[in-house]
Amino acid sequence: MKNELILPVLGREIQFKTEPDLFSPSAPDCGTLAMLRHVSITSEDRVLDLGCGWGYVSAWASIAGAARVDACDIEAKAVAAAKKNLETAGLPVRVVQSNALDALLFYDYTLILSNPPYQSDFSVAKKFISQSWEHLCLGGRLVMVTKRKQWYKNRIAAVFGGVKIEEDDGYFIFTAEKRPMKLKEKNKGPGISRKLARKKARGGK
Repeated sequence: MKNELILPVLGREIQFKTEPDLFSPSAPDCGTLAMLRHVSITSEDRVLDLGCGWGYVSAWASIAGAARVDACDIEAKAVAAAKKNLETAGLPVRVVQSNALDALLFYDYTLILSNPPYQSDFSVAKKFISQSWEHLCLGGRLVMVTKRKQWYKNRIAAVFGGVKIEEDDGYFIFTAEKRPMKLKEKNKGPGISRKLARKKARGGK
């Protein structure tokens, strides 16, 4: 049985329909709300809602005035729900089914927002982070919220070269900016450890 929600989104009341087996079906997740309290949107932003669920973050970004909002999720039910909710609200968001960012064709995002699945192993988050770096334009930001700190801090810093961490309502909000890589970083590429880079430089396999 579907849940029918009427939720305030930046001063507008939006109707959402969700499925019981989707993530946080009865209300926006507290981590998502904590993340959005630390995000600002401009009229020039090109936003990706990575792991969109039933579409709350996409609706928020669109109503906030982003120039373009895309959304993706690996689950067909989530994609269907998000498409229906955003179309009903009259919000111009493109929603696609995708394993992480595999099906995303744009590499010019200024902002990627993500609340990655906590219950999976870190392989999903690792893919989210590395592919986000690839799909952001220079100066673009990844904003990610989790309840775990150290692994995400280390991984995001390894890929992006640095990360800002804020705490809100028991969650950690990570913000990382895509900056021009130095020559050494270009040679090893994002996400390759220093130890592996040194080994490769010595001709190791």
